[in-house]
Amino acid sequence: MSSYTHNTIHVKKMNVELVKNALKAQGAGTKASIAGLTKLSVATCGTILNELLAIGEIIELEPDGPNGGRPAKQYKYNANFGCIICLLVRTEGGIHSISYSIVNLLGETVNGTTVQLNHIDKEVIHRLIEQLIQDNDNVQAIGMGIPGVVHLGVIGVCDVPDLAGQPLGPYFEKKYELPVTIENDMNMTVYGFYHLQNFEEDKTFAVVTFPKNHFPGAGFIVDGRILSGNTTFGGEVSYLPFGVSREEQLRQLHTEEGFIRLAVMTLASIIAVINPVAIAITGELPRESQLDDLYSGCLKDIPKEHMPQLIIQNNIQREYMTGLVRATLESLAYRLQVTQKR
Repeated sequence: MSSYTHNTIHVKKMNVELVKNALKAQGAGTKASIAGLTKLSVATCGTILNELLAIGEIIELEPDGPNGGRPAKQYKYNANFGCIICLLVRTEGGIHSISYSIVNLLGETVNGTTVQLNHIDKEVIHRLIEQLIQDNDNVQAIGMGIPGVVHLGVIGVCDVPDLAGQPLGPYFEKKYELPVTIENDMNMTVYGFYHLQNFEEDKTFAVVTFPKNHFPGAGFIVDGRILSGNTTFGGEVSYLPFGVSREEQLRQLHTEEGFIRLAVMTLASIIAVINPVAIAITGELPRESQLDDLYSGCLKDIPKEHMPQLIIQNNIQREYMTGLVRATLESLAYRLQVTQKR
């Protein structure tokens, strides 16, 4: 393929993405209004709209009543042109579960629930996905949140032992011939938390979780982008040099005094390194009554003018799913645009 042909295809895909995003943002629009939003020519927008209309990805609306002239055609994005499947894999307090959502292409949840399981492994996930694909028309992508390290779709250290070392991403992409997004649970939680804040400009934000019977973890957004690290090990805060063995760290986290001490060390380390505007503290172990102790503990090392807002929120289901849905929908966008967004 010549470089000219490659560039032409690239530009066309970018333009299609611009038109689709404009329609999603605007709700409905004419060729002229979409051209105004995208800065593309009316002719280019018309060609793209006709192509999207032909495959059913957009809908032509009925014209408004008479207004003294021929009304311009209006179009809207067809949210039900397809859907995505998002799975949150969890193990908390000895209880294994998978929460799933079926989400349309505008990010609206069609249905979903949580199923409790005796154990979770690749085959269990495969059976659930297969059933969901059979039950839903035109599944276009799959997203999965995992409580562990994920690198190029391969699971590393993981709270679900049977998933550790499994190449889930490559396996499911080959199995279903769909884009598969597999991400660390904390990365998806911080991604969801961050976007639900509706910041007007890029900020730095962190989420730290202290689950019962598991090691803590964290997720970071730095200047509006997920910080994962070279091998996506970023956020594994249980490996900070606390001066005790990992077994002792886990024991102390389940005592009042030990939790405050280790949580303060964790928070102060994050503040000193990335200087976030806020840190959400989640999981089963933190309590609202501990907020003052955590804040004052950090002030022993961190100057007050650099202290972020500390938020304790135990239930993060909404934020976690929001992040995963957003990332999975982005996997359907033209790849170069995804790189720019995230």
